[in-house]
Amino acid sequence: MRFPFAVLIVLCLIFSCSDKNKPKIDVSKINVDFSINRYDVDFYNANKQTLPSVKLKYPYLFPEVFTDSLSFAKINDPEEQELFAESQKIYQDFSKEEEQLTSLFKHVKYYNPKFKEPNVVTILSNIDYESRVIYADSLLLISLDVYLGKNHPFYGDYPAYIKENNTQEHIIVDVANAIIEKQLYSNTNRNFISKIIFEGKKMYLLDAYLPEVSERQKIGYSEDKLNWAKANEEEVWMYFIDRKILFSTDTKLNQRFIEIAPFSKFYMNQDDLSPGRIGVWMGWQIVNSFMKHNDVSLQELLKMEEEEIFKKSKYKPKK
Repeated sequence: MRFPFAVLIVLCLIFSCSDKNKPKIDVSKINVDFSINRYDVDFYNANKQTLPSVKLKYPYLFPEVFTDSLSFAKINDPEEQELFAESQKIYQDFSKEEEQLTSLFKHVKYYNPKFKEPNVVTILSNIDYESRVIYADSLLLISLDVYLGKNHPFYGDYPAYIKENNTQEHIIVDVANAIIEKQLYSNTNRNFISKIIFEGKKMYLLDAYLPEVSERQKIGYSEDKLNWAKANEEEVWMYFIDRKILFSTDTKLNQRFIEIAPFSKFYMNQDDLSPGRIGVWMGWQIVNSFMKHNDVSLQELLKMEEEEIFKKSKYKPKK
């Protein structure tokens, strides 16, 4: 397998505008109604007089074991207050995020008229990057301390591939992904091609819900990693074919090519130059090809079997 790294710059220029061919829809007449409540602000500014009202406003964030003494210990903790102060530097004004959430909810509602937009609550989670966004039907919790910027000193010990998405711009992507996870049934097919096309469906939904967001942000790659994926699409595809990976049911392939990781595992010398989740990227390209060559709606796409999508996709990797 040969990866032509020398041509990355040229291919970057060729592919840099690939989002422009996505169809745009008019959502201006779609109404959404949701609230944004700043639990982080209310809680970390609370005192003995105001804490009871905070508990009444957010009862789901105060389990019985979370006593008032524990609340004040948390509120008065210097490290907690520093975390709150740093998040306020960026998110004291939440109007930009409100606009993005409004647009997202309108797009989701355009494709899913029964969708009920959740009320939004901002919190701090002590930088729990595995729980960035929690979506539970009527509520959407956003952990702002996870989005302070990839170079923030609070993230000094975090791996680069994790920090890459600890940015303000990535909030809306994580919110959209949380909604999509609730909308799609779990994939029961065990072979690799079905798994990556299922992930490709999710990415195509991101395209539909976030038409103004770049593909780099949606897939969560750095520019270098995205350029690698584009430059090496044909080589990756041939690797999958030559090693008979496409219809394999080996679960180890999930970790190598689908799950979040610093790079994909081809077991070759330059693996570290590749992005993680390259299978997700490839599945996205297959679904894009299918939608280009078939006249089906978004809802019809989501109901189709993954192997049928593959057969009808006419997918050919870009050279």
